[in-house]
Amino acid sequence: MSKLVFRSATEKDLPIIIEIYNSTIDSRMVTADTTPVSAESRVAWFRAHTPEHHPIWVAEIAGEICGWISFESFHQRPAYHQTAELSIYLHEGFRGQGLGATFLEKALTSCEQLQIRTLLGYIFAHNKPSLSLFRKFGFEQWAHFPKVAILDEVERDLIIVGKRVW
Repeated sequence: MSKLVFRSATEKDLPIIIEIYNSTIDSRMVTADTTPVSAESRVAWFRAHTPEHHPIWVAEIAGEICGWISFESFHQRPAYHQTAELSIYLHEGFRGQGLGATFLEKALTSCEQLQIRTLLGYIFAHNKPSLSLFRKFGFEQWAHFPKVAILDEVERDLIIVGKRVW
């Protein structure tokens, strides 16, 4: 496989970011969105990220975007500034190849530079692959919200995993 390269996302990347995001909706394992979102509807979300603290990165292999990472503000109040929610999304053609671990490792090793001391992941309880991946990297279950989401008339639990990074 060619070398994986991470870079800051630009607004020109938003359509592929949203395409990758939308490709996860039908699985009912990754997102609470139940219908596709548009790139236009996510412009404000994109612009709310800052490269120096809450970036969105895309990863490329041989010039093709294979996935993305975003660091979301956990809460707007200043005392929470060093805590972020992490999201990782992989293009369908690149899933199942171990890239999730590479993405998560990249996120973890970048936290000190980003001034993020604590990372959180919001993961559906039935998303065993993601829970397993985060646990492999030392994340622990910090919260369990039973039956807070309804996906296709099935009540689903949300697990929040966390890790103190530095």
